[in-house]
Amino acid sequence: MEEGLRFSAIDIGSNAMRLLFTRVILNGSPAFIKESLIRMPLRLGHDAFVRGSINSETADKFMHTMRGFMHMIYAYKPIRFRACATSAMRTADNGLRLVKKVKQEIGLNIEIISGDDEASLILSNHIERTLKPNQYYIYIDVGGGSTELTLIYDKEVLGSKSFPIGSVRLLEGRVTEEHWKDMKDWIKKNTVKCNSIKAIGSGGNINKIASLAGKQKGDSLNHKEIENKLTEINPFNYHDRIVKLGMRPDRADVISYAGSIYLNCLKWSGAKKIFVHQIGLPDGIITQLYIDYKKQYG
Repeated sequence: MEEGLRFSAIDIGSNAMRLLFTRVILNGSPAFIKESLIRMPLRLGHDAFVRGSINSETADKFMHTMRGFMHMIYAYKPIRFRACATSAMRTADNGLRLVKKVKQEIGLNIEIISGDDEASLILSNHIERTLKPNQYYIYIDVGGGSTELTLIYDKEVLGSKSFPIGSVRLLEGRVTEEHWKDMKDWIKKNTVKCNSIKAIGSGGNINKIASLAGKQKGDSLNHKEIENKLTEINPFNYHDRIVKLGMRPDRADVISYAGSIYLNCLKWSGAKKIFVHQIGLPDGIITQLYIDYKKQYG
């Protein structure tokens, strides 16, 4: 018998979709080994945020992607898997119809989760266990369609909230001043008494900014380093960001928008540093699948 337990997760985001294969090795504390991460750059958020629905061409690509993901899951044979859709599918008026079509034609059950559920799954990674005691942290997860914020103190979650502010929404001009005000007010209200708060960043764009700044997994960036890196990126046009800076095409046009979200969160919370741990929703789905499995089978 092969060592470890296999799990799979599908994250259907606003800017891309991801399929994660992870093996959990049981030897004392469980070790989560990422065996493969497959990313499909299909931007559901463009249709959902601009038109209010996913058009037929994008829907066909989505169906092909889900069919391909399902075939790979069959080959991997995980003991459990889960597929979650986030902001774009929540927003699209034909999101539920697409989910039903996938279930009928492919046999894959997709859950359209709320922003709060998304934040909860991301925190299933138990990042708080690696943090310092008696220290405030604000966890900032920026996606294409939404940003999930979580306040942590002494390794305990104090509260979290999801906001309809994301890199693709900003690109498409779908974020209002009221949305920004809601985020600013929540951050200031919940961090007003937090001394020496630090930030934790999650999402592909902060990972890329950190990489361009020469940072490694778990390193931190300060406000000025992010500003400086964005100042370097911004003069490059879309083509040069891809060719000269090595960005994915679907990241090149949104990275500056994502950077502005992180910078605002740092400014409003008073955090001087943001740590980049390179974990996200697919990792949280896997962790929760493992937790549920252990509860059932011990």
